[in-house]
Amino acid sequence: MQCATWWWLFISLHTYGGLASPLAVVAIVGLAGFLGLYYAAVCSAFIRLTHVNRSYRAIVFAALWLLAELGRVTLFTGFPWGEGGYAHLDGPFVNLAKLVGVHGLTFGSALVAAACAGLMLRPNWRHASVIAAGVLISLTGNALLKLDKDSLSTLTSAYPAASSSAAKPFTVTLLQGNIAQDEKFQSNKGIPDALQWYGEQLKAAKTSLVVTPETALPLLPEQLPEGYLAELLNHFYQSRIGAPPIAALIGIPLGSNEAGYTNSVIGLKPNTEEGNSPEHLANNSPANANDVYRYDKHHLVPFGEFVHPLFKWFLSIVNIPLSDFNFGPVSQPSFDWQGQRLAPNICYEDLFGEELAARFVDSALAPTMFVNVSNIGWFGNTVAIDQHLNISRMRAVEFERPMIRATNTGATVIIDHRGQVTHALARHTRGVLTGEVAGRSGITPYAWWAARFGLWPLWLFGLLVVAVALIRRRAT
Repeated sequence: MQCATWWWLFISLHTYGGLASPLAVVAIVGLAGFLGLYYAAVCSAFIRLTHVNRSYRAIVFAALWLLAELGRVTLFTGFPWGEGGYAHLDGPFVNLAKLVGVHGLTFGSALVAAACAGLMLRPNWRHASVIAAGVLISLTGNALLKLDKDSLSTLTSAYPAASSSAAKPFTVTLLQGNIAQDEKFQSNKGIPDALQWYGEQLKAAKTSLVVTPETALPLLPEQLPEGYLAELLNHFYQSRIGAPPIAALIGIPLGSNEAGYTNSVIGLKPNTEEGNSPEHLANNSPANANDVYRYDKHHLVPFGEFVHPLFKWFLSIVNIPLSDFNFGPVSQPSFDWQGQRLAPNICYEDLFGEELAARFVDSALAPTMFVNVSNIGWFGNTVAIDQHLNISRMRAVEFERPMIRATNTGATVIIDHRGQVTHALARHTRGVLTGEVAGRSGITPYAWWAARFGLWPLWLFGLLVVAVALIRRRAT
């Protein structure tokens, strides 16, 4: 099952990374085998905890499965790709994600599945009651979470549990360059192509915001052609008479040999009280964080963006440019623009909802919209594009925030606060997507507790169920 979920890693390792195909297969099977140990461990614990008393097997199984998923998302930097809760994205219980997140959906799925299995093996009222109660509670909760903000506020005052529009909708332009991955970092092919096309499209945009994909400009500022970045800064810094103000979020690596490198997004906008002066990037010098908005990727991809010192040898057998970045902080300021607070996340950072939730501690500063910039070109025209799209959609549901996605090869889309795709570009084509999007305010229950406690409530719940099962086992 694990190999079927991310078989497309073969493309990045072999086709683009240059790793021999047998070694790429070994690496993928090895990763799947390692992550499979989580499930093997909890299944072993399940047998040991419930082999005497079968009356509570369903909830023990679900709690153990939850712990396995939490381990997969937390340990060794985390790799939660393919979690079962995402299967309910278009199902009747999706709104429960606003309350318990995708991990809660995973627990509920495992609980009902275990109860159904128990009912088939040994029909009794306990299993039937678990299934009936689970479905009834889920349907009720899902219905309540569909209520509008005013209706829901009569039920609870602990937090604004539903969102409302933040400022007026504005238009966005999302760029999809479709730069071939095997040419992206070549000085005679992908680099000049990217610089020319993205430069032209950034300056041609007429909407309130224009967004490029991850590392759309694939060079450090000091490596860019003379005056290239300064010209972009001047373009967005100056408010042109008769033209609406425009801002940009641009994917670019930043840093130096001395300080290290970051996978970053810079934000450019017309002159405000904050500064944003182009003089600080004259001659393409690195951006000053106090003058130009900057977001540095926090959750880096193992082996693709950082390598543990013990595995530095791995870089010598694969061809992965920009493969050892520095980590950015977990919670970083949003990009304020026209009444919206835009929160960038890069590549697979949107898999980690608990990290995105860190920005929701203060509701007055909480993002009104997520902006994902990605390059899934590493994995070809495969199911990886659809999987990542659905991950972004789940985050939109959990936080009731729209998610706009600018990617190199797809999926470049606009997702509303209900997790529905409202605008989309054809994947693996070069194009420009424009559309209207409305940010949201308010805090969902999931955003409220995840911002304050992270995954600890789920860890404690799972461990408590296991502890009770262990006590009961010893008592029998």
